[in-house]
Amino acid sequence: MILAGDIGGTHARLAFFDVADDQFHLVSATVFPSREYASLDEIVVKFVESTDAHPDSACFGIAGPVKNGRVETSNLPWVIEAAKLAAELKISQAILLNDLEANAWGIPVLQPKDVVCLNQVRGEAVGNQAVIAAGTGLGQAGMFWDGSAHRVFASEGGHTDFAPNNDLEMELLRYLRARFGHVSNERVLSGPGFLNVFQFLRDSGYGKEPKWLTEEMAHSDPSAVISRAGIHGECALCEQAVDLFISVYGAEAGNLALKVKATGGIFLGGGIAPKLLPKLTGAAFMKAFLDKGRMRPLLEDIPVKVITNDSTALLGAARRAVAKPDGPALPSL
Repeated sequence: MILAGDIGGTHARLAFFDVADDQFHLVSATVFPSREYASLDEIVVKFVESTDAHPDSACFGIAGPVKNGRVETSNLPWVIEAAKLAAELKISQAILLNDLEANAWGIPVLQPKDVVCLNQVRGEAVGNQAVIAAGTGLGQAGMFWDGSAHRVFASEGGHTDFAPNNDLEMELLRYLRARFGHVSNERVLSGPGFLNVFQFLRDSGYGKEPKWLTEEMAHSDPSAVISRAGIHGECALCEQAVDLFISVYGAEAGNLALKVKATGGIFLGGGIAPKLLPKLTGAAFMKAFLDKGRMRPLLEDIPVKVITNDSTALLGAARRAVAKPDGPALPSL
């Protein structure tokens, strides 16, 4: 029995899987609100005690940089240690991965119905791959193609510097620098980043915040309210925020594709992309993705896909829990 976890700043998802013939069968799963618990250990113990199962192995994808089996989470006040979790679970080893590393491990077991293609490319896409995911934060990971299999590696690329591409984005950078000092891509491309973008447009005189929106944001997640109103055309200022977010997202996905030379494909994970599908499937995202000067022809042959299966990181953690580090990868999409 495998215990897998997808641990984010908002939700902690835990699941038990059985494995037979390289197929992962979900036994049970629960979603916990991360911020209501003092530690991951507390959540893991509660989940295991609520079931009749006991894990033989365990792996957790966690938002934050993992070093020597330890991680200080990026968006939670937690310190997580693999040795301590293994002791709690009475197993020989618990594996900690960056959450996007877990996503990358899950991509090969996705089905065609689990993704939405944003472009069409010529011929077969072979080579390195990468995944970028805007959610509570901004995660990135890569998959190196060794000629026969993809080898997953972690990244903290979401914390690299935000690079504006036009006058409006230059204004956004100056606005965010005044508030935060250093401006990472995560300051724009995340749930909190969505609110930052909206507040920039409002405070810079690009539109007025309607009273009904203010009231709704006071009682619900502001970023979710803004994105929903923008997608459905209920608020002009929200529409501008969505459009600006989409453009920056496309540009950073293109940056990642160049850095990794991801000729095998770029995947958009996380909770935000599926909600923005009506906009992502428009022209703005791919326009920004391709706008790389002399490298445009390279990017035109890279498939870009949105992951719509919200269990990808859980599947990836389960897959890593039983994987042999030097073993073959499963076929990719």
